[in-house]
Amino acid sequence: MTVTLLDTISQPQDLRKLSLPQMDGLAAEIRSLLINTVAKNGGHLAPNLGVVELTLAIHRTFDSPRDKIVWDVGHQAYVHKILCGRRDKFHTLRQHGGISGFPKRSESEHDAFGVGHSSTSISAALGIALARDLSGRDNQVLAVIGDGSLTGGQAYEALNHAGHLGTRFTVIVNDNEMSIAKNVGAMAEYLAKIRSDPTYSRVKRDIDNALRRIPAIGDSVAKTLERAKDSLKFMLVPGMLFEELGFTYIGPIDGHNIAGLCEVLQATKTMNGPVLIHVITQKGKGYSPAECNADRFHGIGPFCVESGETLQCGNRPSYTSVFGDELIKLAADNPDIVAITAAMPEGTGLKKFAERYPKRFFDVGIAEQHAMTLAAGLAAAGKRPVVAVYSTFSQRAFDQIVHDICLQKLPVVICLDRAGIVGEDGATHQGVFDYAFLRSAPNLTMLAPKNETELRQMLAMALKHNGPCVIRYPRGCTLGIPFATESLPVSIGKAERIKLGSDLTLLAIGSAVEECVVASDLLASSGIRAGVVNARFVKPLDEEMIRSLSRETGVLVTVEDGCLAGGFGSAVAELLIDKQLKWVKLLRLGFPDEFIEHGTRAQLLKQYGLDGAAIAEKAASFFREYGAK
Repeated sequence: MTVTLLDTISQPQDLRKLSLPQMDGLAAEIRSLLINTVAKNGGHLAPNLGVVELTLAIHRTFDSPRDKIVWDVGHQAYVHKILCGRRDKFHTLRQHGGISGFPKRSESEHDAFGVGHSSTSISAALGIALARDLSGRDNQVLAVIGDGSLTGGQAYEALNHAGHLGTRFTVIVNDNEMSIAKNVGAMAEYLAKIRSDPTYSRVKRDIDNALRRIPAIGDSVAKTLERAKDSLKFMLVPGMLFEELGFTYIGPIDGHNIAGLCEVLQATKTMNGPVLIHVITQKGKGYSPAECNADRFHGIGPFCVESGETLQCGNRPSYTSVFGDELIKLAADNPDIVAITAAMPEGTGLKKFAERYPKRFFDVGIAEQHAMTLAAGLAAAGKRPVVAVYSTFSQRAFDQIVHDICLQKLPVVICLDRAGIVGEDGATHQGVFDYAFLRSAPNLTMLAPKNETELRQMLAMALKHNGPCVIRYPRGCTLGIPFATESLPVSIGKAERIKLGSDLTLLAIGSAVEECVVASDLLASSGIRAGVVNARFVKPLDEEMIRSLSRETGVLVTVEDGCLAGGFGSAVAELLIDKQLKWVKLLRLGFPDEFIEHGTRAQLLKQYGLDGAAIAEKAASFFREYGAK
């Protein structure tokens, strides 16, 4: 059996045994492993292909886990995992029971900080560095952040604080000109200027040398000269924004030259204060389909290695595409409709809208807070903004939703994609908290469709509603299952009956409706007549319908694709208590008070008792104990 270079690497320290030519060979082997694994499991391919040499150089130069490496988001940490003792488990990446697609402290001592959302690495690394100093240790601390993550405001808060403190640590900006899609904003343009001029590094060195030779004569003259030096450097030296924030700027340097990277990284070990290294990489490097279409291969499902074509889930459209297509239709008749995304035009289904209505589309970068308040401003000025964001990222803008949108009763439509279980992306991305944290906001209407037809109806209704609306829908393909009631219009606060039943009622919302229909059929085979009601709204609830169900069966089972704590079932329980409906027996089904790890949607629904069979079993047991007459 042939022994590969990768076979000789079990820990990062093993890299120092290889020659530089061997390191280049190892990079090729790692790229092959990345491509073949992600082709089977899905995952974040393009960003990881772009940081192979950079990761090798970091682990060859620094001593993990003694030296702490914090990866921003974690989209680019697969190579880190391979080098840090998880190569033998790498085939389980993002699989149920396997290793996570993101850095995770409980998974390895080499994962210094758990991540999954953008722009947090500098803050975390600064905290780790401050703790090191307070404890009298001398290890190195690094934050690896993409240029796309520099569109997030938290990164600047951390840069500002770090420069003020003068703490010794290193920030590596991995500049591939993209976050998920093409970067937008002034910072992207600033980095592009530095990136595009090969004389910048030489100019900086020459000016620094020349200015150091200017003598200081007297205090006032010295101060004048110092101001002149700073002015001249600001005009001519690259990276001066970072220098003005208190960082020593190095770059830009080739992120695919291992020898050059090692030389620069080694030099930073003896530098005092914060250092920022600007590294240029190519997203998707080494795999032609990913190089040519980096945004599609940023996060991708299983695909064919030879062609790069993704393996489709049939002919059914995704909820994301249904939303995007419907918004374009509605915008054709209403010129006030505008769309906003936080660096995810493709992922949220707004790419076509951007192409059709470029002046009515706004990509704010990875800045969810700004996206919400921007929408509030647009709404205050008479527009009808639609903000499309993943459920897990909406958590970052809770304050803006409450204070800037709901408090002012502004007609902003917030569309939460990837709501509920998202599967393989795991605990950091499961969209199970939105019902709980959003339904507490006054003036907010919150609803969820059972299928694609209802999503279209809800979007049209929300854009006519004179107040804030949240529509949440799941990841993946639509059901393609017709319901007898799907032609009924959506009216605010009104549920719909899917099936009649005289023994108990399954009261479901969103994607849980389908599972409840399955459960009802299974219950019927055991002699229990279970009705199914599609709640449609978590806020406001259909009080009239719930009162009617309470009289008809007296046994309610709420089912939701969200957390039980404060969610839809909690809302129903509160209503029953407030209205003194004490005779009703209520069973709430949803996700428990824990973070949900990765696995397929089907696996996780079964594990947590939320698929049709498990719902039927739990409902039957509850009915026999509390409801049988």
